[in-house]
Amino acid sequence: MEQIINICYIVASILFILGIKMLGSADTARRGNRLSSLGMLIAVVATLLAKGMDYTWIVAGIVVGTAIGAIWAKRVQMTGMPELVALFNGFGGLASLLVGWAEFSRLGTAADGAPPIEFTIAVIVLTILIGGITFTGSLIAYLKLSGKMSGGQIQFGGQHLINAFILLAVVVMGVVVAANPAVGMANTLMIAVIVLSLVLGVLGVIPIGGGDMPVVISFLNSCSGLAAAAAGFVILNNVLIVAGCLVGASGLILTVIMCKGMNRTLGNVLFSGFGASAGKGSGTAVEGEMKGVSVEDAYYVLEAASSVVIVPGYGMAVAQAQHAVKELGAVLERNGTEVRYAIHPVAGRMPGHMNVLLAEADVPYEQLCEMDEINPTLPATDVVIVIGANDVVNPAAGEDPSSPIYGMPIINAHEAQTVFALKRGKGTGFSGLENQLFFRPNCRMIYGDAKSTVSQLVSQFED
Repeated sequence: MEQIINICYIVASILFILGIKMLGSADTARRGNRLSSLGMLIAVVATLLAKGMDYTWIVAGIVVGTAIGAIWAKRVQMTGMPELVALFNGFGGLASLLVGWAEFSRLGTAADGAPPIEFTIAVIVLTILIGGITFTGSLIAYLKLSGKMSGGQIQFGGQHLINAFILLAVVVMGVVVAANPAVGMANTLMIAVIVLSLVLGVLGVIPIGGGDMPVVISFLNSCSGLAAAAAGFVILNNVLIVAGCLVGASGLILTVIMCKGMNRTLGNVLFSGFGASAGKGSGTAVEGEMKGVSVEDAYYVLEAASSVVIVPGYGMAVAQAQHAVKELGAVLERNGTEVRYAIHPVAGRMPGHMNVLLAEADVPYEQLCEMDEINPTLPATDVVIVIGANDVVNPAAGEDPSSPIYGMPIINAHEAQTVFALKRGKGTGFSGLENQLFFRPNCRMIYGDAKSTVSQLVSQFED
């Protein structure tokens, strides 16, 4: 039986790897998701074949979890997807924490009275630490993204020193328990490790501003994978180790890509806070005023354009305008216009947010262009339509050394002949920074709900 289970684990691991590889392309992403799901099903069934399990609670957990997951997935809007991902990351960390705690309790009360080995205790502490940080850190990310708490930085004096002290305390208590697991205070010390890990997750994320949430979500996703891998070492489960390492590695790679897209290091994101770097304020005050334009006037410009680039942002998700945007793109193409979509790696509030939205609307994958691909063509582009994006098209990133986003690679929308910016009002974006693009002479604002505005543009072409 053990050999059969291990063979199933190998098959599941192969399916995980193939599935992740297929997720790299919109054409194969759904098939990759199905392969990964099949791999997880095989792994779960193989694990349930092990002897000595009480299936009562397992079946109850499957039924309750399936019901909650199905209802949640059906009801969540695309605007709520970043919050949902943050919560899923958090619960993954919590699951690993509980596995570590349960295994410590089981080993500590083993029938033969033998104390747990030092390595196992050390891995249990690591599992609890990463799982606890992931859980509460993800909860804070959820609260920031959902607007249930301020998206700004929450900072106080000595914050980094306190975090370092808590981390050191966890390590010291873990060493004490690992060195002498039979000590009478072992259970108390492990509870303290759990509590401090949860506190560290809160203190680690509250100073990070909303503009950095995509990087934080990606990083916490990586942490949830590492926690799962550590839990796999604790319970000696090969497939859990493999799956956790895959999630941890892919999440870390994505985090690096996101940081590169913001021209920042991971340490700067985690320990500095958005715009909190020394010597940096909110940027040079922008002079001039935003100039509005009517939908009818914008139509005449678009009708004569030979090339149009659409830059989506979180505002498109809020308005649920992706289907209307796809329809506008189709209408422009029928009019003989070349249409492309410029995707910035940190657009939206989670990694790949804009890709998911446009894929849902069946926008052709070949029309999606990355920042480095689209930027050289923008000076020759007739019109750029910015839909709810802010920092990723802000010229201050390349022109204003006092701006918190200075040095961040952006989509150079300001270099196009004409820019139409769709916004609900004149307020700043999620990061709180004023966008200098909106004050440029080649930029015109179209105020109102993005979905309604785009639909009106489509109607102009069809009349």
